[in-house]
Amino acid sequence: MRIFHVFLMTVLLTFAPVAARAQGAFGQGVPHIAAELTAETTVPQPGRDATIAFSMTPEAGWHGYWENPGDAGLGMTVKWTLPKGVTIGALRYPVPETLLISGLMNHVYEGPYGVLAKLTLAPDVAAGTKLPITVRADWLACTDKVCVPEGAELRLDLTAGDGTIPPSRRAQFDGWRSHLPRPLGGEARYAVADGRLRLAIPFPAGADARDVHLFPLADGLTRYAAPQAVSRQGDRLLIETEVGQGLKPGPMQAVLRTGDHVGFLLTARPGEVPAIRSGTLRTALIALGGAVLGGLLLNIMPCVFPILGLKAMKLAKAGGDEHVVRREALAYGLGIVLTCLALGGLLLGLRAAGAAVGWAFQLQDPRIILGLLLLVTAIAFNLAGLFELSAYGGGGKLAGKGGLAGAFWTGVLVAFVATPCTGPFMGAAMGAALVLPLAASLAIFAGLGLGLALPFLLLAYLPALRTRLPKPGAWMGRVQKILSVPLFLTALGLAWLLGQQRGVPAMTLGLGAALILALLLWWLGSRQHQGKRGGLLVTVAALALLGGSTMLLPTRAPAVAAEVEGRIPFDEARLASLRAASKPVFLYFTADWCLTCKANEAAAIDRSETRAAFDKAGVTVMVGDWTNADPAITRFLEGQGRSGVPLYLWYAPGKDAQTLPQILTPATLTALVS
Repeated sequence: MRIFHVFLMTVLLTFAPVAARAQGAFGQGVPHIAAELTAETTVPQPGRDATIAFSMTPEAGWHGYWENPGDAGLGMTVKWTLPKGVTIGALRYPVPETLLISGLMNHVYEGPYGVLAKLTLAPDVAAGTKLPITVRADWLACTDKVCVPEGAELRLDLTAGDGTIPPSRRAQFDGWRSHLPRPLGGEARYAVADGRLRLAIPFPAGADARDVHLFPLADGLTRYAAPQAVSRQGDRLLIETEVGQGLKPGPMQAVLRTGDHVGFLLTARPGEVPAIRSGTLRTALIALGGAVLGGLLLNIMPCVFPILGLKAMKLAKAGGDEHVVRREALAYGLGIVLTCLALGGLLLGLRAAGAAVGWAFQLQDPRIILGLLLLVTAIAFNLAGLFELSAYGGGGKLAGKGGLAGAFWTGVLVAFVATPCTGPFMGAAMGAALVLPLAASLAIFAGLGLGLALPFLLLAYLPALRTRLPKPGAWMGRVQKILSVPLFLTALGLAWLLGQQRGVPAMTLGLGAALILALLLWWLGSRQHQGKRGGLLVTVAALALLGGSTMLLPTRAPAVAAEVEGRIPFDEARLASLRAASKPVFLYFTADWCLTCKANEAAAIDRSETRAAFDKAGVTVMVGDWTNADPAITRFLEGQGRSGVPLYLWYAPGKDAQTLPQILTPATLTALVS
């Protein structure tokens, strides 16, 4: 893939002059990255060095590339035309940024940057000699969707002189130099084992290191898109990641980022490197605890609690048969845990294949929403008594094969519909699961399932809790019908979600399919009252109904207004411009299928006191709607260490983002501007 991208970009740059002329037809000749060749002094002194620079300014949403662009792209190429006595050294790039697009890691610059070079004037150049310098520079300008080869003929007119540097130019070049990687004081060591690369980098324990990332100067050292685990051990930084292809033994050079466009140039040689265990293990254990607690809290969701209540009634009906109760609980828990593992494994597999997806990706597909709508409708009518289904019925076959199968599939359903929201404790856990090693990631997904299954497991394995359940009786039938109400509301919510994703026609289609399914279930219930069968026929008809409805779903989402009620849609370039202008910004990410998100919006964000406080303080409210898959939002969430919604960020003027709690109150928001 890397060879293909380089070949393609090389072909594009070969025809850059033609592309530049074509750009005049489509873009009025205005480049997406403006370039200017400038010198720190226009009167360089013979026998001394001077500095020149390419001042590069990308348009909003566009980026240029570092000298090693990563998985795709190309750095800048130059061809100098120099007068006698003048030499120019290699280009010196500032510390780059990372940009992950469709699973490909890019080393880029998304804002203005300067590429520097050393100009040397021979001692025998006479003072006053004119020094015209021209260069043909070619570079690649890209967004997250398109790339355009660009180039320019640039010229500098210098005169040999006394080397005087104007203060304004010195300040400008000092700013660029501050972003160049500085030489590291000592040598780093690296070791390779089982496809993993470990580096030990000398770095003082008291020195600040934020947003650490290793940028190899040449291919082979690392797989660029692989997560990099970083920990500190005394006066060393330890980095572990996947080794690249074709790594040859010997010294390797890289740039170590330790802050915003701040870093060090290092040389790493083969040697002994301690394994990185403690930091990863600690992170995994914290994330596992968050996943278990988060799963436990998901039990209070309206689509889960009715089923949990029904399972509790089955325990009451089972009496004191511990063997029956525990088998039922294990089957239910196994269904939940295996579903969480399957969803987590599928998520990791899609991301490894280059898809920009996050937690709850399944509810971004309207076909799955439609299937859930019909399934929840069927369960709700079953609880209401319209027909009998052994998997969810009164529990007469609790100890038999049907009861175990019903418990297992109940767990599958619970996990599938409950996991999309990222509630308290889950946000950081799911984010960590995307960057930890595979075994740790799967353990976190299993922990989420364990937390979700925990209430029923406790009831099954602690008889003291179960003895407090009411005795079986006629009340159970009434409670079962009451429990159908939240599920009917859940079905209505799914129909509304279909409308949000694909418009009113999709919502109408979903409600129509649910009505037809209800008629089929009514027919089945009437036959069951007569002692007849018909379940197989209804199952086949329901599957055909689902298949036909899926084919009729609209293929496009409805148009979204650019700005609604004073809120603006998420745009990373616009966010950057607002922050550069020192404007306060409240940015939140939501989705129509996220119950926690909607609860926070109703209880805190959409309140009159919050709007009044934000309006008075001039706060810009920016919304990232993740109801449908959006790679730009997915990448931003990943950059914040999250894999799902909700996420609430507060940008005070001139300060970094503050991550707010996942449960908001009006006081929490108004306090930000008080």
